[in-house]
Order: sequence, then structure tokens, then C-alpha cells
Amino acid sequence: MERAELTITVQRTAGEVVLNLTGEIDMLTATRLSSVVNEVLAEPPPRIVLDLTGVTFCDSQGLGTLVVLSRKASHAQSLLVLTNVGAFLLRVLDITGLRSALMIRNEQSTG
Repeated sequence: MERAELTITVQRTAGEVVLNLTGEIDMLTATRLSSVVNEVLAEPPPRIVLDLTGVTFCDSQGLGTLVVLSRKASHAQSLLVLTNVGAFLLRVLDITGLRSALMIRNEQSTG
């Protein structure tokens, strides 16, 4: 079995920090994502954007991590936004009822 990989690139602007994620968010990579977001929250920007364009998989650990990070950002007076969320992940968020717990901004969506 191949080891899951998650690549995170960070782009900072005046109003937000964008984390471009590529790969899988699961029990092996979720702690790394948490670490990066926690570093960003050391000096919280108004908004943290997680660009999920390149995310190919997200397990229950990954979902839980996204919710926890969203709450942490909120406590730090920052807004965590998920963008370019794939159809598979939107479906999982709907099924689990977590979609309402997360701020999702998909450019291509009409709703």
C-alpha cells in the first residue's frame, strides 16, 4: 500500500493566507495539516483559505480535522474557508452533516 502524501503550499497576502493542498487528508496526514494551520494561527489573518483543488481523498480523520481547525480559527477571530471542494467531498460532508459546520466557497457553484 502506498503511503498517503499531502503537499501544502502557503501563500500569504494582506487579508488572507491560502493553503493549497494536494494529495490525501487522512489519519497519516491530518496532523501535518493541523500543524501548518496552527502555525498560521499564531498570527491569525482575517481569513485562512484551504484550496482543496488537488485533494484526492479525505477520510473521517481528515473531516474531523477540518471541523476542529475551523473552530480553532473561529476562536482566533479568523475565518477558515474551504474552496474548490470536490464533488466527492461535498457528498461526504452532506451525508455526515458536517457541511453546515464548515464555510465552503466554491467558485464554480451557483448556489
